[in-house]
Amino acid sequence: MSDDARHGLTLIAFVGSVFSPYYAWARRKGEPDPENHCALNVALYSPGAGRWCMTERGRRSSRRGRDEFVIGPSRLHWDGQCLQVDVDERGAPWPRRVKGRIRIWPEQLQRYSTPIDASGRHRWGPIAPSARIEVDLPDPGLRWQGHAYLDSNEGDEPVESAFERWDWSRARLTDGSTLVHYDLQWPQSAAQPDKLLSLRFDPHGGVETLPTPAPQDLPRTGWRLPRRMRSANPVRVLRQLEDTPFYQRAMLELPLGERTVQAFHETLSVPRLVRPVVQAMLPFRMPRRG
Repeated sequence: MSDDARHGLTLIAFVGSVFSPYYAWARRKGEPDPENHCALNVALYSPGAGRWCMTERGRRSSRRGRDEFVIGPSRLHWDGQCLQVDVDERGAPWPRRVKGRIRIWPEQLQRYSTPIDASGRHRWGPIAPSARIEVDLPDPGLRWQGHAYLDSNEGDEPVESAFERWDWSRARLTDGSTLVHYDLQWPQSAAQPDKLLSLRFDPHGGVETLPTPAPQDLPRTGWRLPRRMRSANPVRVLRQLEDTPFYQRAMLELPLGERTVQAFHETLSVPRLVRPVVQAMLPFRMPRRG
């Protein structure tokens, strides 16, 4: 998010995209190559310049190295100090262009990683809980600076094999630390209880496990998606960023003691994601090229 709360973006680089209908269809035929299902998801949240892009690319149009990830005409590059993202994408179903450069400077790098499923086949961890971002996108004409967050999710099996749903949130605190709540619900057949993570990442690289607050139910979305947030006090939705049949993203107002901070929140419903009707709808938002 920018220091001006009107502006924000999310970037997600996928290998074996968890949301890809093409990858799901390929899995039904055998063991597909995840490198053949790469995508860069770009979502812009700025007044008059909202964009959403996620074009899947095959192996011929993407490549990865230690410091570089090329996805079609877009490229991510780590120079040792800064993650530079050169974006050249078009939205769907409206083919509005997003082109320019985004730079992310981590304030510290983390090696923290933890299993988030019952069998340890899915892992999550922040790469940079706190960072600075510079956005320069001639298309659609956006230029701003602000704070950022960078993390990683990886799995050795499809997401529907391990999860029922999750609610995740991240808040930047006044002391520069980052608060993360990860509320994971596993399928009813799982023998172990659901998993909760409440973690504070300080500006010096320290990690502190906190008591997990009780869940606060949030208003259902337009698609009637249930969602909740871990908080000792009621939480207010400030801005709805995404609202789909299986996924939502929002900015929340989170009370913490005598202060109030903004929290970035998302909910994923896996049973909704894998419904045939939803899978049939996804190519209209997630086309495949190459």
